[in-house]
Amino acid sequence: MSVKETIMRQLVRIGMDTSKKVFQLHGVDAEERVALSRKLSRHQMIRFFEKLPPTVIGIEACGASHHWARTLGALGHEVRLMAPQLVKPYVRRSKNDAADAEALCEAMSRPTMRFVPVKTVKQQAALMLVGMRERLIGRRTQLANSIRGYAAEFGLTAPAGLSRVEPFLQQIASEETLPPLARDLFAQMAEEYEALMKRNRPFEAAL
Repeated sequence: MSVKETIMRQLVRIGMDTSKKVFQLHGVDAEERVALSRKLSRHQMIRFFEKLPPTVIGIEACGASHHWARTLGALGHEVRLMAPQLVKPYVRRSKNDAADAEALCEAMSRPTMRFVPVKTVKQQAALMLVGMRERLIGRRTQLANSIRGYAAEFGLTAPAGLSRVEPFLQQIASEETLPPLARDLFAQMAEEYEALMKRNRPFEAAL
């Protein structure tokens, strides 16, 4: 067995700082000695862990972290995700990829560290659904507030509640005292509001 293979087999814990293209690794052995400090490309990182005996890997819970946790978990490794604010106190030197990987490696060894559960692809899809629904609701609420605000400038007051917006738009459409330009603009907002309501229905049905 080569020296390199011996070192790889002695690794008990690896901290991995992730990015879109580059992955910084920091690993220690059973005696907490640094046994690995390496920067790898995306392809190199996957090949590295394919050949590495099962070990424990710490990753910051951020963009794509759940994907990498599932990928590395499928290779037989145990992946522990940590919230960035819990890892920050362990950064001992100027913040860079190597320092972050070292901090992750140390933080994951703490008995009081709280880990983030790895989400399945189905759980990720469900979160995506909720996020898109919230974005649509936010746009709808913003538009409703704009409609109320503009209408108030013409002496028209809407009852409280989103359920009252569509009847209020119908009231505005029949208001003959409004100038033509205002009537046209309110009509455009009514079309936009109706489109948002229509887009949101599938999300409501899926939840």
